[in-house]
Amino acid sequence: MRCKMVVISNVSPCAKGASIFCFGSKSNPDYPPGVKVRHLRSLSIFFGVFERARWPPMNLVKSKQRVADHGEVFTPAWMVEAMLDLVKEETERIDSRFLEPACGSGNFIVQILKRKLAAVELKFGKSEFERQHYALLGLMCIYGIELLADNISECRANVLDVFSEYLNIDESDDLYRAATHVLSVNLVHGDALTMRAVDGQPVKDRPPITFAEWGYLGKGKFQRRDFRFDVLTGSSKYSEEGSLFADLGKHEIFTPIKTYPPMTVRELAALQDRNEHGQN
Repeated sequence: MRCKMVVISNVSPCAKGASIFCFGSKSNPDYPPGVKVRHLRSLSIFFGVFERARWPPMNLVKSKQRVADHGEVFTPAWMVEAMLDLVKEETERIDSRFLEPACGSGNFIVQILKRKLAAVELKFGKSEFERQHYALLGLMCIYGIELLADNISECRANVLDVFSEYLNIDESDDLYRAATHVLSVNLVHGDALTMRAVDGQPVKDRPPITFAEWGYLGKGKFQRRDFRFDVLTGSSKYSEEGSLFADLGKHEIFTPIKTYPPMTVRELAALQDRNEHGQN
């Protein structure tokens, strides 16, 4: 059984290192549900000096105040690549799902998308129709949560730049606007600790974070089903083998809160156009 979702958990490389979690795989002993795959502290110590020489320098902090207020320290490029190589097979699978619960400006998400797009090119490069639609599917399978408004805006823009450059499209293209809509849904301005969106209200009044599960049905049509983030994280615990609650894995509380009719790229683009004009 393949992993259902890879969750990337990172902290300052100067502190405790970083970790990768993989949810949903029961048959692979390396990826038990909800269990840490590997801790990168020893890896960062061992490879740090050598890997840093391969990458150009980057700013890991925006300001000391942001570090003090939010603990904001960005993950360096060499560590991003080292972490993703730990789940290399998943990063190169177009429909594998990744969640970065503190995605910042997209250091991890951008690199994951680049690997997925390389897989798209390898498999569907000879068909422009399939290439475009599977590239969008790869984008649909990447998720992020970010607390700070400027970071989530930068993240969406950075990911969209990579996607549009790969397909050579711009704002006038339906595929560009469809991708913009997907990113507005998948990359959430929220708090991964409270599992609630950030919308200016008191924490207790903020809506729960929801994520869209996208699927490609073929012939240019995509399926969307929405799930609550707090329920999804609970489902991993309930479905563990040997758990008293293992039989609840398909209980009604783990069903989608909303299912949409199949949509084409043009219909997704139309949704983005309505959002930009303040229409529901």
